[in-house]
Amino acid sequence: MSRSYTIPLSGLKEGHHTIDFEIDKEFFEQFEESEVKEGSLIANIEMGKRSSHSDLVIRISGRVRISCDRCLDLFFHQVVCENRLLVNFGKSMDDIDPDILSVPVDEPELDLKLKKLEELILEEESEYDPRWDELKKLMNDN
Repeated sequence: MSRSYTIPLSGLKEGHHTIDFEIDKEFFEQFEESEVKEGSLIANIEMGKRSSHSDLVIRISGRVRISCDRCLDLFFHQVVCENRLLVNFGKSMDDIDPDILSVPVDEPELDLKLKKLEELILEEESEYDPRWDELKKLMNDN
């Protein structure tokens, strides 16, 4: 399992490829402004490579240590998310659209440390707030 967070583009044959990355504290330390300071995650990337583009399905699972918005205590939060990323081969680097990334045709590798992994993790984190669980239970009981 790799910790390089890069996918080779040149030399990779067209077709289906699977790549796994381990995401740990070392990854999050690279982003000082990140809300996540540590975690233990596995990123599974299924890639369909074509001559003009690559279609990536990125599945991330594990847990991250974050601060509670209410009491500021640190706790571990389970993360399970799946997202797609379309990588177009063009003239220059462009990541304006969050679901489409354009990279130069001659780019040798795709570096997922372009905050794509962190964005996917934080996006999943923002969708779930454990503080509401007890209230939801009360609402469902009535």
